Amino acid sequence: MPMRTLVRRLGGALLVAWPLIGCSTQRPTPVPRASHVDVPRYMGDWYVIASIPTPYEESAVNAVESYKLLHNGKIETSFRYRKETPAGHLKTMSATGYVRPDTNGAIWGMQFVWPIKAQYVISWVDADYHTVIVARDKRDYVWIMARSPTMPDPQYQQLVDRVAAMGYDVKQLRKVPQQWPEPPTQAR
Repeated sequence: MPMRTLVRRLGGALLVAWPLIGCSTQRPTPVPRASHVDVPRYMGDWYVIASIPTPYEESAVNAVESYKLLHNGKIETSFRYRKETPAGHLKTMSATGYVRPDTNGAIWGMQFVWPIKAQYVISWVDADYHTVIVARDKRDYVWIMARSPTMPDPQYQQLVDRVAAMGYDVKQLRKVPQQWPEPPTQAR
């Protein structure tokens, strides 16, 4: 591969990963962590209901995060969404997840570009693994996700209240439009 091509690819990968990495050397107060995450049960599709988005997600519609546990313990991750409208351009981002040892499955490293791993904290997951809050200690990004593309308003408000209790500015939350032309199939 020519050096120029390699430099372009690495530069593009860094642009994707940079917002998740940050540059601060000061350690923030940790966000809450789920006491135990059954990683195989966590696998499958999660619809992004709301987020404090990365720059790449700001116009996302029909956003879905998918996880697949590989035989070596790594987690194949795919984030796909439509840009601006349900018929918009399909975008996909891939990463590899690594469950950090001694975290009961709640803290992962998410690698978009080697050797950098962004923090991914499963702060809360309901007992049935139908809703989840994924956060970061920096409180820069957060995701409220569910196994279905919609949820009742009272349930959504409870999750927003949890996010606020973690120290996030919930005014920055963006509800992600989930406007499927037909009901999506449930993946599990």
